[in-house]
Amino acid sequence: MSIHPQIIEKDGRKEFVVLPYEEFLQMQEEIEDYEDLRTLREEKASAHAEPTRSLDAVLREIGN
Repeated sequence: MSIHPQIIEKDGRKEFVVLPYEEFLQMQEEIEDYEDLRTLREEKASAHAEPTRSLDAVLREIGN
């Protein structure tokens, strides 16, 4: 991904960044994807010690 920021200074210090809207949307989507991945990894790690059942066992249990 390539971004084209415009930096706005205030009192000689970098204060704000302005991005083209499409680049902002792309960055927002990538951040959301990263957050989803991080949540998935956390849940997977916390569920590692949980007991598991095979799909066949679940299907037998629900009567299919």
